[in-house]
Amino acid sequence: MQLYSFNVNGIRAAIKKGLLEWIDEVQPEILCLQEIKLSETELVEPHFLEMGYHCYWYPAEKKGYSGVAILSKIEPKNVEYGIKKELFDQEGRVLIADYEQFTLICAYFPSGTTGDIRQDIKMQFLDEIFDFMSELKKEKKEVLLCGDVNICHEAIDIHNPVSNKNSSGFLPEERAWVSKFLDAGYIDTFRHFNKDPHHYSWWSYRAGARGKNKGWRIDYFFSSNEMKEKLLHASIHPEVIMSDHCPVSLVIKD
Repeated sequence: MQLYSFNVNGIRAAIKKGLLEWIDEVQPEILCLQEIKLSETELVEPHFLEMGYHCYWYPAEKKGYSGVAILSKIEPKNVEYGIKKELFDQEGRVLIADYEQFTLICAYFPSGTTGDIRQDIKMQFLDEIFDFMSELKKEKKEVLLCGDVNICHEAIDIHNPVSNKNSSGFLPEERAWVSKFLDAGYIDTFRHFNKDPHHYSWWSYRAGARGKNKGWRIDYFFSSNEMKEKLLHASIHPEVIMSDHCPVSLVIKD
């Protein structure tokens, strides 16, 4: 089973840049999207229904902002919207789908790059999602969390760790959160298979960063430890250029 996660930075913009053609070529069983930036999802849903996907949208209340989606050829047993925290649910940040084999969480973690207020909100979200995942894991042993986490975990995950040591997304307390999350029983699936440097999933639009591969690895598939034997392969796809992010993928035994 192939699962993909992609921060599209606006789903309509990504469609204009070839999103539908890419999906048709890759044929993911499940595709999780972040930053759909669209409230009127009925404008784009017919494209995905025609391709055989069940569509679950969770847009932000604010137009043109945030929002997540799960497009799935396999119909989930149950879908839940949000983590019952108004501050984050109104921004459309977390979507949960239960399948026979596992529970999948598609998440768009807040960014703290616009100032102290948003950084504080980001840190609050980290606490809330950690507690949410801890409770979920007690009930559902086989769990996947994917999406734009907006954190580079280790120095290997960022092109210039020294100059970015005080940057949101690479702060010590953010990196410590990822370590704590992994210690709580989760696997960073890409690093499970690949320990090499220079693999990134986001690049600034400034100064030709993508062409120079001056990026950050901030998009993840995490799996619970109980799924370790089902993990077959994890990849990052920088060749797919429709956003400032690129897709990340995970292949598991079905």
